[in-house]
Amino acid sequence: MWLEISGSPNSLATAHSQNFATLDPREPAPHHNACRRRRRATAKMTKGTSSFGKRHTKTHGLCRRCGRRSLHNQKKTCASCGYPAAKIRKYNWSEKAKRRKVTGTGRMRYLSTVSRKFKNGFQTGVPKGAQGPAVSASS
Repeated sequence: MWLEISGSPNSLATAHSQNFATLDPREPAPHHNACRRRRRATAKMTKGTSSFGKRHTKTHGLCRRCGRRSLHNQKKTCASCGYPAAKIRKYNWSEKAKRRKVTGTGRMRYLSTVSRKFKNGFQTGVPKGAQGPAVSASS
């Protein structure tokens, strides 16, 4: 702090006793709480909370294999199923995630008919009576 001291060296004590009456206006106020309050009121240029509201571009898009919005636009890999990898992404540390993705949670277009064919012994050929009613040959 800049004190304007005039006269003898003993005038330092008198300047201190005047309760900082002759402070340089370029210096901040001596009260620390006032400085803190002033600092809080000013807006800072940060990369934190104030910047998150301006992020409007999407990092993930729709995956063509699993249909979820997990395909990273820059990496071009799906965070959910691992597309374009040949095998579906699966980890043993997540029991519930495995339950959501196992066989039986979807349509099972082919496997639903396999159980019926298994009960009948995987018969092949044309079933009996499938040709239609017997036509009598009358001439």
